[in-house]
Amino acid sequence: MEKDMHYYQSCLEAILQNSPEARIFCLVHKMDLVAEERREEIFKEREEDLKGLSKPLECTCFRTSIWDETLYKAWSSIVYKLIPNVKALESSLKQFAAIVDADEVLLFERATFLVVSHCQRRQHRDAHRFEKVSNIVKQFKLSCSKLAAQFQSMEVRNSVFAAFIDGFTSNTYVMVEMSDPKIPSEATLINIRNARKHFEKLEKVSSSAPSQYQ
Repeated sequence: MEKDMHYYQSCLEAILQNSPEARIFCLVHKMDLVAEERREEIFKEREEDLKGLSKPLECTCFRTSIWDETLYKAWSSIVYKLIPNVKALESSLKQFAAIVDADEVLLFERATFLVVSHCQRRQHRDAHRFEKVSNIVKQFKLSCSKLAAQFQSMEVRNSVFAAFIDGFTSNTYVMVEMSDPKIPSEATLINIRNARKHFEKLEKVSSSAPSQYQ
């Protein structure tokens, strides 16, 4: 522990010298190895230690394990916190969801398929659906690559819902989920295509703005 903390402090010194405005995120990993009744207590102790060592920088800590959804949630939260114009993105996503009459719209980062923003207009009972969808699509993309094919889009439809996943901007995929069976697939796909220009413009504004993150 002492050696790890010393190494952490040396990293912080380098950050203070070269990127004093950087954000600090620490993942307290392998929490599954700690007895369940002590996990919260141990995490709070580690979090307190890390936040104390990090001053004057602010440190955000996450409790993680590969055996549950915590690792996925941590990385999604980190990506979300680093999006410069996230409020404008969320506002546009709400407008888009209303226009297409979607129950929910998710925006995924293209490479990792982490959820970077979403708009929910109807309650969903599965709190872990983001991670599940992400894993399904990543496995499907992997299967496509083994066949020398590229993943472009996906549609899943039955009698009670329809879901569309499509390339959106140069950095994102979008997923549109709706429960109205009367809305034809082509209408939703046209709306997705028409929305691309607006979201591409938002992305360009974001990338051209001065960034405090390194």
